[in-house]
Amino acid sequence: MEAAESVETIQREMTVFARRARASAGRLHPELSLVSYTLLGHLEESGGCRATDLAAHYALDKSTVSRQVGALERADLIERRQDPEDHRVQVLHLTDAGRRILAQVTESRRTAFRERLAQWPEDDLERFAEYLVRYNEWHGAGSGSDRLPLGGHVTP
Repeated sequence: MEAAESVETIQREMTVFARRARASAGRLHPELSLVSYTLLGHLEESGGCRATDLAAHYALDKSTVSRQVGALERADLIERRQDPEDHRVQVLHLTDAGRRILAQVTESRRTAFRERLAQWPEDDLERFAEYLVRYNEWHGAGSGSDRLPLGGHVTP
């Protein structure tokens, strides 16, 4: 297979992977889209942040983040708290319900990955993991390396 053909195959397969991930997110928890899951995960990892931080991190429009945050608040998965250092700032945090649902979905996703990869030899798993890390570490101009695709098109 030539390099151009390999790149085309990679692009196609990563698009299939992203579509499958979006579809499976709804099956794991009907109210929790892949976007919502990702935002909840970021809030957990960061210990809370402002909506503008989410927008900047994922290169999203503030109105898009606002809609997502509103839905997560209505579902009682996140809450706003006043920043102790700057009382004008609202910081988003997971609620106990948000933590529980995130943990459930995360475990379901881990189980699905383990099942799908169960027959792979250990060397293949290690190599695949290394390739994914290397791919996602690239920070070229406009790479969007840690951006979250929200539209119908996936840009890996």
